[in-house]
Amino acid sequence: MKNWKHPPLDPAIAKYVDAYWYLEKSDTDGGYDQPKLNPSPDAHLILTPPEQPYQYSLNEAEKIGSGSHLLLPNTGSVKLHHSDPFVIVGIKFQVGALYSLAQTANLPLLDEVIDPCPFLPLPKPSLIRLAADATSADGINAVRAALDDWLRPLLSAVHEDKHSQLTQTSLALLEHAEAAELSQQLHCSRRTIERSFLRVTGLTLKQYCTMRKLDRLLFYLYRHQDSPPNWSDIAAQFDFSDQPHLIRYLKTAILTTPGEYLKQRDLTIVSGGLIARINGELPRSEAGHCGPFG
Repeated sequence: MKNWKHPPLDPAIAKYVDAYWYLEKSDTDGGYDQPKLNPSPDAHLILTPPEQPYQYSLNEAEKIGSGSHLLLPNTGSVKLHHSDPFVIVGIKFQVGALYSLAQTANLPLLDEVIDPCPFLPLPKPSLIRLAADATSADGINAVRAALDDWLRPLLSAVHEDKHSQLTQTSLALLEHAEAAELSQQLHCSRRTIERSFLRVTGLTLKQYCTMRKLDRLLFYLYRHQDSPPNWSDIAAQFDFSDQPHLIRYLKTAILTTPGEYLKQRDLTIVSGGLIARINGELPRSEAGHCGPFG
């Protein structure tokens, strides 16, 4: 399976786009045909040939279509149907970026597939062919440059209001601070922060922090998959009250028990930004983080 993931070349674009990624499955690639996207605050623009079908199982509903589409952040596990060969060029947006990009577009913020996207005109099909033909670092950089060139005029018109600015500052602080500390550091009320955060991301602070905690936990389990997990120690490390609390948390988040999860070596791990595993492979990445969605 051919895959890669890299950030934009232009720092101005990286303000709104976390990464570009590529994933291609051929007839000879085996693996798990229905990987899962775990709960995630990230949105992805999925660029594909117009005739290529897609199907997602989301909150007991089936989202079916063909061609390019926008996959919004998901509060529950999403099942992907990937049994047939496919080619995808993905754009992973920074959390909350769609709020500024959409501006006046009246769109849902969560748990939806938007096709077509009203505020992101699609690039020429030649860009997908360019990505499919890229087999070297220079070829991949050419794809990154082409994506930068396509997005640059769209992003240059973006306006960030006070809610977006407060949310982006909060997101930066949450990389190193607890949600309870935001009010003191930002010199405004928790209610004000929560209101802006919900408006921009569609998530409460608690939902967002829970997703990031799931990121860290799944990443830890993946990195230690060759040794039997000590669930009591893991519960303590990730601030769960006890082992049963951890087990209940995982069953709710990823709809399976930790034991079953660890058996699925080709399950996609996708959440707020750490890793994704497709057909047992860790896609290549510049920064050491892995995966197209992650």
